Parts: sequence; C-alpha cells; structure tokens
Amino acid sequence: MSAMRSPVSRRPLPPAIAAVAAPAGRALEPAFADMALTLARARARGASLVVFPECALGGYPGKVPGYEENPASPPLIRLDGPEIAQLVRLAGPTVVCVGFSEEAPGGPYSSAVCLNGDGVLGHHRKVHLPPGEIGIYEPGAGFAAFDTPVGRLGMLICYDKVFPESARALADDGAEIIACMAAWPVCRVDPARRLARDRQTLHFDLIDRTRAIENQVVWVSANQTGTLGDLRFLGHAKVVDPEGRVLAHTGSRPGVASARIDARGAVAASRAVLSHLGDRRPGAYGARAAVSPAVPLFTETPIASPVLAPA
Repeated sequence: MSAMRSPVSRRPLPPAIAAVAAPAGRALEPAFADMALTLARARARGASLVVFPECALGGYPGKVPGYEENPASPPLIRLDGPEIAQLVRLAGPTVVCVGFSEEAPGGPYSSAVCLNGDGVLGHHRKVHLPPGEIGIYEPGAGFAAFDTPVGRLGMLICYDKVFPESARALADDGAEIIACMAAWPVCRVDPARRLARDRQTLHFDLIDRTRAIENQVVWVSANQTGTLGDLRFLGHAKVVDPEGRVLAHTGSRPGVASARIDARGAVAASRAVLSHLGDRRPGAYGARAAVSPAVPLFTETPIASPVLAPA
C-alpha cells in the first residue's frame, strides 16, 4: 500500500506592478474610459499598483497642426476637483499614479497624483522643467515619499529622473518604489530611423535601470506613445527591480508592462549585501551642488509654449 503524499503548500504569488505606455488626448471622458479598461485588465493580472504616464489626463502641451479641435493647452485640473474624485472611484482597491496639468496657486504645474479608493495618497509637482515647458508650467519645490498599501512610494515626472538627486531624495525618504511618469519623445534634432536606436530611447532606458540600481528600489517607468505635432513619444514602459533587471517592458507600442514582485522583499534583499545608501561617504563629496550657468543639459529644439487655462 503506497504512502499518502502530503499536500504541497504553495506560497502566494506577490502582487503585480504595472507600467502603462499609452497616448493621451485632450478629452477627459475618453481618457477615463481608457483608464478604466486598463485598470480592469491590470487587476485581472494581479496588479496592485498601476502607473500611467505624465499628462495622461488631458494630454501634453502642444498643438497638432491642422486640428483646431485639439487645442494647445491641456485642461487644468485641481487636486480637490471632480476629475481626481472620479479617478478615486475608478481606482478602487488599486493604487494608481496619474499625471495631469494642475491648477493651483502659483501654478500651473505638471503634476502627478497617487490614489486609491480611499482617496489621495501622495502628490508631486515636476521640479525640473525642460526649456520647452518653461513659461507653460511652474516648477515644483521638492520630493517626498509617502506610505501606500503597496509600500513606501515616491513619484518623479519625466525630466526629474535625469537628475540623480531627485531619485536619491526619495530613496533617502524611505521610498521602496519610485514611479516615474513621462511624456518622453524621440530625438527632435537627429531622430534615428528605428525608434529602438534613437538616442533618446537609449537615454530613457539607461536612466531607468541606473536609477533602480543606484538607489536599490523598484522602478516603475510609464511613458506616452503616439504623436503630438512634431513630437513622437517613444513608449518603453517598464518595471525594473533593485538589481537593474527589466522584469517587464512594452517596447514602443501602447501596452502594459506587468511584473509580480515583492517590492519590500526585493529592496531588502538587494541592500542586505551592499547598501548603496548606507555605504555612502557624504563627507568626501563636498558641497558642490550649485547650479552651473554653463550650457543647458537639455538642448533639443523646444516646443511652442501655449498658455494653459482652466477647463
């Protein structure tokens, strides 16, 4: 008589984290409908965090030639307005990060909100403005992480991630996950024939992996796709682990990059061997954080600067 086998206990799968690559237009109701569909599909794949691109709600500033119904100015949205309340209802149990153009005193701002069905969890205003956005938006004032059901999280918007200090400030504030939302186009000066070989695609992908490694965090990178006038957004949404491994990516087409990962466990495991935060020697670096008046870091042709107006 054969012995009975004891049932094998299986560990529950960790939740998934999803990064979205998608176009964004001016009309809000179609955007809400698209987000609802994306969220439903991501939740069906186990996602507890979904990150949408910069300006996902209302689109990026810029006018499409020949299309008068597509104004240059995105609608301005208040953090306490009905649009954010609608996002809260859509989010339900899922933690969601979304970029939008914010109406607020001292603004407008290119902003991002993190929320779920309980309300707003965190808020960020883009600090680093490329030349094409100066005169359209005002810069934000800093970086802060915040607690969410999926872990301690920080947000960056597009050009913010070029500056190592941005992600480091969030890591220093305890961020285990950094969600970076972008409307990052291909090179406007000398675009490559193949998007995958474009220098801006190279920069975008390298920065994503580098910031994850530097700070030993889970990096969630969302980006727009499609075109806006002469801008062609390159997509390449991805989820990167603290070792710099790309766990999921979309390529240049619209889609959702989804990967199951225990963010807190992955961060702890990475830092247990070498702690890039703990092993720093600040006294050796000196106080050299002054802004250089030399040639700007971003030198591509700026876009036209429409004036934003409330919806």
